[in-house]
Amino acid sequence: MKKALAVIFATVTLDAVGIGLTMPIIPRLLRDVGHTSALGWRFGAFLALYALMQFFFSPILGAWSDRIGRRPVLLLSLAGSAVDYLFMALAPSLTLLFVGRAISGITGASMSVASAYVADITPEDQRARRFGQLSACFGVGFIAGPVIGGLLGEVWVRAPFLAAAVLNGLNLILALFVLRESRTGDGAGGAPLSFNPLRPLRWALTFPALLPLLGVYVLLGLIGEVGGTIWVMYGEDKFAWKPLTIGVSLAGFGLFHALAQAFVSGPISERWGERRALLVGVAADSTAYVLIALATQGWMAFVLLPIFCLGGIGAPALQSLLSGKVGEDHQGRLQGVLTSMTSLASIAGPLLISTVYFASRATFPGLVWLGGAALYLLCLPVLLRRHAI
Repeated sequence: MKKALAVIFATVTLDAVGIGLTMPIIPRLLRDVGHTSALGWRFGAFLALYALMQFFFSPILGAWSDRIGRRPVLLLSLAGSAVDYLFMALAPSLTLLFVGRAISGITGASMSVASAYVADITPEDQRARRFGQLSACFGVGFIAGPVIGGLLGEVWVRAPFLAAAVLNGLNLILALFVLRESRTGDGAGGAPLSFNPLRPLRWALTFPALLPLLGVYVLLGLIGEVGGTIWVMYGEDKFAWKPLTIGVSLAGFGLFHALAQAFVSGPISERWGERRALLVGVAADSTAYVLIALATQGWMAFVLLPIFCLGGIGAPALQSLLSGKVGEDHQGRLQGVLTSMTSLASIAGPLLISTVYFASRATFPGLVWLGGAALYLLCLPVLLRRHAI
């Protein structure tokens, strides 16, 4: 099991590095290929397209992994990503770049399938720990990726895409020769193969025990988008941060987040239970949101970073709770649904959050942070009812 976990963790880390590699050069690439200095709607649409494809196709691929196995779906995803990054590196037009971006979203199933793989090989009482470590691997990869991508982008704007293609190719080789199938049955208990993206979502809604937790999961995803959407703008507007300070703050956040996910989430869940770990995460995150909204000096934001990252232990605990509500034959379908819901939050959240922020930043830029903390109140009726979870 340790060998399989190591391969899955390496796969997720390399996948995150590949995604992060391209992030620093996307605006420049769109300008170069589009032959325009004004990005307009193109930048937002390019980013949202990936999340939109994830929303539709993660449930499908997760359900397929229940039926035909985790390994073939993961291999297909990695192969598709490698070819697609190469395609985008050579794409001569904006239209083809957008086509490539859509394919990236479709093939980007590695996180949901990897989560299902981890659920297959991990006892239920240890899943929160493993899900936390999986999230930490993604965070570490996403820290390294943009740094490397920024350096490569200085050499050639398309070089990060070529590097991402190579990384996904190496990832594919690693999984092909080392990773074994985690599904022990013949797949008969899984869902029939289907291209209908709504079928797994409808399946999830038929579980009364899942519904309250799924609602909490969506809320956590939406609240989590606050920092990702406005952190840079908030630092510039309120604390007059320069690019270097912003970069240091993001690196610090990534470091503390990885440490909390890898070493805090699991032990707290195993010692106090997943429900209490989730409550600790909600309490820490909401406290950090209120304090950052009221902060008057930039150094205060750095002091709050550990509290923000302690708030991150709630997501693995909730993922573990949800995993325990369905049978072993449906772990892939569930993880696909969860990835789909995260993608939905990634589409709707930034649009809503940025609208509120730009409307209020002249009078009180911290309003969005307080709004995120207030949304946590909607989770409490579920979390405080012992029999609900």
